[in-house]
Amino acid sequence: MKQHIDTFLRAIVTGIMIGIGGIVYLSCDNKYVGAFLFGTGLFTILSFRLDLYTGKVGYAVENKPPYLLKLLIIWVGNLIGTAVAGIAIRLTRAGAAISEKAAALCEVKFSDDLLSIFLLACFCGTLMFIAADGYKTLTNPASQVLAVFLPVMVFILSGFEHCVANMFYFTAGGGWSANGILYMLVMTAGNSVGGILIPLFRKGFIKNSV
Repeated sequence: MKQHIDTFLRAIVTGIMIGIGGIVYLSCDNKYVGAFLFGTGLFTILSFRLDLYTGKVGYAVENKPPYLLKLLIIWVGNLIGTAVAGIAIRLTRAGAAISEKAAALCEVKFSDDLLSIFLLACFCGTLMFIAADGYKTLTNPASQVLAVFLPVMVFILSGFEHCVANMFYFTAGGGWSANGILYMLVMTAGNSVGGILIPLFRKGFIKNSV
C-alpha cells in the first residue's frame, strides 16, 4: 500500500512538471525554443526518478501483470498533477494567454479523426520510451541530455500526441468533455502501443542480432 501511495505522489509531481513544460511551450513565440524548453519537464522527472506514464508503459512487457496496476496509478496521478498545473496557471496573470493558446491546440486535436490521433500517439510513445530508456542506460551526461531533449523536440515539432501533455492542455484550454475523454483514451492507447514497440523487439530478435 505504501508503495502505491509513493507511486501516486510521484506521479502527481510528474504531472505538475509536465504542466510547467506545457506552460513554457505555450509562452514561447518561437516554436523551436518552446519545444526545447518543454524538455525541462521530462529532464526533471527523470533526474528525480518521478513517474511518467509514457516513460513507464514500455516496461510493461518486462514486468509481471501487477505492473499494470502501477501504470494505472501513475496515469491517474499524472492526470491530477496536470490538472493542478492547468487550474493554477488560469488563476495567474498569464492565465488568459495560456488558456487561449491551449484552447486552440485542443481545437486542432478535436478536429482530427481518431485513427490519426492514435497513430500520432504511437509515434510519440516510441519517442518517450527512447528518452526514458536512454536517460536510464546511458552513462555520459551529455548523451543523457540529448536522449531527453531531442525526442521531446521531435514529438512536439512533429505534432505527435502525448497523453499527459494533453491532460494539461485540456485543463488549461477547457477541453474536457465526453469527446475529450474519448480522445484522451485513444491517445493513451497510442502512447502505450508505441511505448512497448522497442521493448518487444528488444525481447526478440534485436537482442540476438550481431
